[in-house]
Amino acid sequence: MKLLRVGTAGAETPALLDAEGVLRDLSGVVPDIDGALLADDEALARIRAVAGDSAGAGELPVLDAAGLRIGPPLGRIGKIVCIGLNYHDHARETGAEPPAEPVVFFKAPDTVVGPNDTVLVPRGSVKTDWEVELAVVIGRTARYVESAEAALGHVAGYAVAHDVSEREFQIERGGTWDKGKNCETFNPLGPWLVTADEVPDPQNLSLKLWVNGELKQDGTTAEQIFPVGEVVRYVSQFMTLYPGDVINTGTPAGVALGQPEPKPFLRAGDVVELEIEGLGRQRQELKDA
Repeated sequence: MKLLRVGTAGAETPALLDAEGVLRDLSGVVPDIDGALLADDEALARIRAVAGDSAGAGELPVLDAAGLRIGPPLGRIGKIVCIGLNYHDHARETGAEPPAEPVVFFKAPDTVVGPNDTVLVPRGSVKTDWEVELAVVIGRTARYVESAEAALGHVAGYAVAHDVSEREFQIERGGTWDKGKNCETFNPLGPWLVTADEVPDPQNLSLKLWVNGELKQDGTTAEQIFPVGEVVRYVSQFMTLYPGDVINTGTPAGVALGQPEPKPFLRAGDVVELEIEGLGRQRQELKDA
């Protein structure tokens, strides 16, 4: 299923993109797309019953997509756990040694915006960078999971994430990475939450990102140093993952930081577009904060 949330920021309603690509209103079936829903097998079964039945889907009200804002596909996100340097090619381009264990940091849920919302360049920023990433959405509580295979059973679905980063704040200003990762609007998410049954192999997805129409990132999740199942297993050894938590699993090569000087960091007026195979496409215009 392709689940999404539409409407004005803070007042989004649940929706479904049906098999014919028609946008349909789910608000009469479930109150929202969030961790509570993802943990509720009966509620998910109701959606599946409607989505899998052409007659049933036809009973759902059609939404006019023209001019309708697409919000983040997940409401009330608990935490966003991020994995740094998780692609072999990205580690090479930045001159970093592949990590022996996953590099873990956090983004606050309030960094999340819709897939086509404006991204703000922070005040004083000269090194705002792009990163297309596969986001993993947790659907079952994960605590001390024993194997990578078992960890995949805790995944509700996947989405496109844009892990926008300010490299000076992240690397040159001391402390941890968090200052460069938690600026306002720095985590566009969506357009869809694609349920795990539609992604049989999360290690076989292409990721692409363009800046002003120029292809910058063209990678595959096959390049991940720590695959999705191992990331979920590993993180669950240090913290409990709950339904509605999100893991951003790293970015492939092609970021501004890894390019020759002068590095083409983002500025107000730039347009970034990104997509992951089967998970949809984003487009953001950048403005000054």
